[in-house]
Amino acid sequence: MPLDQILVLLVAAAGAGWVDAVVGGGGLLQLPAILMTGMPTVEAMATNKFSSVFGTTSAAVAYARSTKVDRQVAIPGAALAVLCAGLGAWAAASISAEVLRPAVMVVLLAVAAFVTLRPALGAVPVPHLRTRPRVLAAVAAAGVVIAFYDGIMGPGTGTFLIIAFTTILGLDFVSASASAKIINIGTNVGALMVFGAQGHVNWALGLGMAVCNVAGAQFGARTALKRGASFVRIVLLCVVIAMVIRLGWQHFAG
Repeated sequence: MPLDQILVLLVAAAGAGWVDAVVGGGGLLQLPAILMTGMPTVEAMATNKFSSVFGTTSAAVAYARSTKVDRQVAIPGAALAVLCAGLGAWAAASISAEVLRPAVMVVLLAVAAFVTLRPALGAVPVPHLRTRPRVLAAVAAAGVVIAFYDGIMGPGTGTFLIIAFTTILGLDFVSASASAKIINIGTNVGALMVFGAQGHVNWALGLGMAVCNVAGAQFGARTALKRGASFVRIVLLCVVIAMVIRLGWQHFAG
């Protein structure tokens, strides 16, 4: 691979690490950058997972040191996510992204409208929403539905997790982002186990990108913790809009 392509991928990995640590959606930068090298789609997804799991783990550690993680949701959700993301990765080769993109775009547009129309969402915690049925619903949504989506397609997983935790459990954006990182580790590991067993991971490239992803993730986690929920909300809206544009371009131009 030419040196200029490698440099672009390393920069994309650092940027993706920052975005992922703040609000999720780092695949918006990293996956297209890998695909631009001409790498097959499944191999690109696999290498993206390998790089991302290091950055996500690094961000999770940074968050855990400074803010509260909802362990009752994050730990069982992450365990389920390993299995369900693995199933999604196994199904990735047989389900066309063309089928999923329109549905994902609709969901993202709904998310953008919901966050815009409810400016108080995620600004402060709403503890009374955290009932046992809602905890179970959050575990199922994160560990099963969103995890399967991450294995089969991926873009926006961290964003969907944050929205799930703020709407279902009443967490603020920073705490939701911290808890989402634990689930995201599970989704990355589950998908990576399947992709690795199938021989799709470019280990050397993924390792180099992982170093940059970790650096970006550390900076992103510190930025989110310092700037607070209002900053995370703004970044979330920007990432959601960017994902809708990207998916729409892929769907209608492709």
